[in-house]
Amino acid sequence: MSIKINHLTHIYNEGTAMAKTALDDVNLEINDGEFIGLIGHTGSGKSTLIQHLNALIKPTGGEILLNGVDINADKSKLKNIRQKVGLVFQYPEHQLFEMTVYKDVCYGPANLGLDEKEIDKRARESLETVGISEDIFEKSPFELSGGQKRRVAIAGILAMKPEVLILDEPTAGLDPKGRDEILDAVKEMHKRLGITVILVSHSMEDVARLVDRIIVMHKGKAALTGTPKEVFAQAEFLESIGLAAPQASYIMKGLREKGFDVPEDIFTIDDATKAIYELINGVKP
Repeated sequence: MSIKINHLTHIYNEGTAMAKTALDDVNLEINDGEFIGLIGHTGSGKSTLIQHLNALIKPTGGEILLNGVDINADKSKLKNIRQKVGLVFQYPEHQLFEMTVYKDVCYGPANLGLDEKEIDKRARESLETVGISEDIFEKSPFELSGGQKRRVAIAGILAMKPEVLILDEPTAGLDPKGRDEILDAVKEMHKRLGITVILVSHSMEDVARLVDRIIVMHKGKAALTGTPKEVFAQAEFLESIGLAAPQASYIMKGLREKGFDVPEDIFTIDDATKAIYELINGVKP
């Protein structure tokens, strides 16, 4: 599903002394099947933007088109819009409530009025996609690790068959193992399903590891967009708005400045480790 945002503006408490512009004439296009990273410091407009994408809030001005259709044009179609655009908020595991993992993931499809066979199919496929094995299906969600709980919560959204999936800080509060579990699951999910994914994250390395293109928000505007290589090449600009390039890119830059022949387009610790190994040993690991 493609997304086109035209002149999107949102003002909280418009017409009052407390008025605050959260989005200011944002214009963006996101292609069908694209994996987008959305970054920006707190207050940059990220959260307001993603809430507009499934019509949780209505714009002050401008429009959002999903496959060419304005999502706010017909209120009677909002339920369908929210089914197509799945939004996974921070700490989604707090919304788990059923007695078993399987029942929790079945809850959404059941509310769509689907038959039991289709509900079962969707639940099993979604749990498999996020790496939850069948031996965990009958466990209580509250017996699981933090990373497993979050993957179950994501599976619950996937079972609704969204065409766009928005993940708001999916690794927040997780230990390194849980973080890697989530990132691996998201990567596999995008590869397997081919749906449009928007990842909101404060982790530059997570974004560099996964996405096709980055959108940088600053003061309610889309300040910069491009591939990870294009965006992280603008390290000085990112620093000027309270962000930074991934740590690995600074390490590689330092090595290049000292005369070492290392690539410029390295942004993750894993890739930096491989490049340094190759530099030292003259061979690939």
